[in-house]
Amino acid sequence: MSSTIAPRVRTLLLLFLAVTGALLAGAAPVSAHAALTASDPRQGAVVDEAPAQVSLTFSEGVAVSDGAVRVLDPKGKRVDTGAPADQGANTYAVKLHAGLPDGTFTVTYQVVSADSHPVSGAFTFSIGAPSTTSVALSDQTAGGGVVGGLYGFARYVSYGGFILLVGGATFVLACWPRGAGARSVQRLVVSGWLALTGATLAMLLLRGSYTGSGRVGDIFDLALLSQVLQTKTGAALVSRLLLLAAAALFVAVLFGAYDRRVRADGTGEQNTTGTGDTSAPGAGSTDGGTGTAAGTDSTAGTDSTNSTESQEKSDLAFGLAIGGFVVAAGLAATWAMAEHASTGLQAGIAMPVDVLHLLAVAVWLGGLSTLLVALFRAPSLDAPVVRRFSRLAFGSVAVLVATGIYQSWRQLGSWSAFTETTYGQLLLVKIGLVVVLVGIAWMSRRWTARLAQAPERRAAEAVRTPVGAASARTRKGAKPKAGSGGGDGKRAAQLARQRAAVASAAEKRLRDADPLRTGLRRSVLAEAGVAVVLLAVTTALTSTEPGRTEQEARAATAAAVTPQTGALSLDIPFDTGGRDGKGVARVELDPARVGGNEMHVYVDRPNGKAFDVPEIKVAFTLEAKDIGPLPVVPDHIATGHWTADGVQIPMAGSWTIAVTVRTSDIDQATVDKNAQIG
Repeated sequence: MSSTIAPRVRTLLLLFLAVTGALLAGAAPVSAHAALTASDPRQGAVVDEAPAQVSLTFSEGVAVSDGAVRVLDPKGKRVDTGAPADQGANTYAVKLHAGLPDGTFTVTYQVVSADSHPVSGAFTFSIGAPSTTSVALSDQTAGGGVVGGLYGFARYVSYGGFILLVGGATFVLACWPRGAGARSVQRLVVSGWLALTGATLAMLLLRGSYTGSGRVGDIFDLALLSQVLQTKTGAALVSRLLLLAAAALFVAVLFGAYDRRVRADGTGEQNTTGTGDTSAPGAGSTDGGTGTAAGTDSTAGTDSTNSTESQEKSDLAFGLAIGGFVVAAGLAATWAMAEHASTGLQAGIAMPVDVLHLLAVAVWLGGLSTLLVALFRAPSLDAPVVRRFSRLAFGSVAVLVATGIYQSWRQLGSWSAFTETTYGQLLLVKIGLVVVLVGIAWMSRRWTARLAQAPERRAAEAVRTPVGAASARTRKGAKPKAGSGGGDGKRAAQLARQRAAVASAAEKRLRDADPLRTGLRRSVLAEAGVAVVLLAVTTALTSTEPGRTEQEARAATAAAVTPQTGALSLDIPFDTGGRDGKGVARVELDPARVGGNEMHVYVDRPNGKAFDVPEIKVAFTLEAKDIGPLPVVPDHIATGHWTADGVQIPMAGSWTIAVTVRTSDIDQATVDKNAQIG
């Protein structure tokens, strides 16, 4: 056996490496979550004449609407003429009114990226010369505020509901069929369905305001809801609601017909194996030998009935497994088809991988939640149930790790993105939580092994006996004697409730007295606590700009490099706060490559005229490699003109160029911009 397994393992390993290599070789510099990569006029530019339009270029296609791009004059009045026009190549332009005055203009934009997330920002450019502006930009980003918080909470609840619904149902079908009759398990799975349904409806109502104005009053705007229904995200949410209707039917069959089949099959097995034990000596033998023959015929009939019921249960379980997988995969696809996986690099591979990732999370964490409920609420839980879930959880974690590695590579693209981007930092937190969760799960497996070695039959009988006895006494006490009055009936019902309470308390004492079950319960509870935090971090990741996109946008917008000569030119406005404290410092670096460079610094007043300042200093910093700041003190050679030769740039990268301008003995300011050099 081992000689045949080893070649298969090697073959699978080689196949995995080949597929991984193909994925890495086919990588292209595109990703999800749109970012502004260029604009015309560019940010901070000072143009001589008023442009006819303002154009914005994004890293991917975006959805724009009326008012998505606005251009405001120094007084805050709109000077654009209408909705943005798609000019191709992910570029969108808005026309401007003619005859615009000199001064600083503000461009604001709010669009929706292809992965469903709102993206907003603002920048300024000047006509003639920079000026003061009355435009006050809000600190709130797109998707923020009260509506953004509500939408994020609904997203978290939707993931939690999906996990409980899918994981709980999988636990019952694959590990604990008798759990279909447990009220606590039923409540857990139904709660998951209700949470997912309610959160989906909330997201559908919140979506219009979330990607638009952000006002609470727009939540119930039917016009916005109509627009949402025409988007990819709206279609995904509606599809999710339709699939939830099918899921409701699945849950009804699981806790209805399937539960009845399981109980009938379990009763048949008990009768077949314990007929002789449950009968009192001489019971049913009034006919002597005839009675024995009748008993034999009855046993044969019972075996036949049990076989039929067992087959029906197996067929129903198979149908539920197939149907449940289709519904669960469909629900997972509503996320994959509308968010990060649906756009950017290798979307055709990323979407099915995302579906597998979500299903693995649901089976693991949802099953964990169901196990926790069973350990606290179920009267008995056999060791084989825990062992089956342990194997199922191990397979889920393996799928989770494999798909997670692919997703991390796709969304990050480089090792530096782990520490340089918000997405990478959150991903590191998630990886740490998964490691902690797996460590606690390993401890749970140790408790499972001990539980398996314990005398299972004795523990099960110790728990089941009070239940059966109490149930029998309850049935006898609940049925009033013939001819008894109403008072006797009430008395019987009261006694039945008392017996049930006593039986329940006895069951709880037996559960709590088992040290193995208590130990497993504590470790699973710790797993569930970490899982709640892990789910919150995962929800935050789904609404965070991927590290690959953030780095590409940062590099694309770092600086404007002249294609013909490679010379770098940066216009950096400054304001020291004193008299004649405003102006623009232009830094020119030629040829803007690794090695020696010639640097010129020009200082202009707001009206464009050159003027001298007491001191100019320049510093270069490469934060990614922890280089700098490298100070440069240029020489003053003419009015408003400083220069330095042999400025050394040690390596290529996105450098921060900081200019310190001193306009008096006490008035000084340091301003900076990023530039790609080399």
